[in-house]
Amino acid sequence: MTDASATAKSSDAKFSRVLLKISGEALMGEGQYGIDIETVGRIAREIKDAKELGVDIGLVIGGGNIFRGVSPAARGMERASADYMGMLATVMNALAVQNALESIGLYTRVLSAIEMTAICEPYIRRRALRHIEKGRVVIFAAGTGNPFFTTDTAAALRAAEMGCDALLKGTQVDGVYSADPKLDPKAERFDKLSYHEVLSRDLKVMDQAAISLTRESGIPILVFPIGRAGGIVGALTGKGPSTLISDN
Repeated sequence: MTDASATAKSSDAKFSRVLLKISGEALMGEGQYGIDIETVGRIAREIKDAKELGVDIGLVIGGGNIFRGVSPAARGMERASADYMGMLATVMNALAVQNALESIGLYTRVLSAIEMTAICEPYIRRRALRHIEKGRVVIFAAGTGNPFFTTDTAAALRAAEMGCDALLKGTQVDGVYSADPKLDPKAERFDKLSYHEVLSRDLKVMDQAAISLTRESGIPILVFPIGRAGGIVGALTGKGPSTLISDN
């Protein structure tokens, strides 16, 4: 890509650095469990398209396709132990996405909030910033490293620490609705919401800690369809469907 074409592409993006939050379920494809390699490959190609806009990208991936601390599978377990198991699931997903990204030519680093140096780097804020500045896609694994916090909260925290312009939340629908549109055909879709509206309406976009943290940090949230082709680039350029959560 020439410098001129890179500049032209960069001008299409509304943000220069983003944190992309992807649920573990988004990696399942049509399956009911685990990782679908074709789906992971498609998401990786879309991340590459976003990188070619000149955008710095960090990733936080959930673990719900393998194990979730608050899932029925964890019933009867101590919550802290179940949450740690969920954190380990996010590391497995991070390694799968890293493999897919590197297979198409992107440089990546996986940084884990729980130290496991045989397979990834420990999370150190200044190191993560340096990786991003070098153009690498940084995948933040193991949540915050603490039980009782979701990967949504981890995404909000890392977005603030990395100085991101926006947090992109990939979902299975094309934005935020007043109710689940798959269950309620009369559910209202929102183009824009304030943080307060999300909290007061209990819209379940992200958990309350994540919403509060993004609000305090002044980081807008874009909720977009991760399953739709071009969804990530569409959210970054404003040319695709999304819901903006911001006080501006």
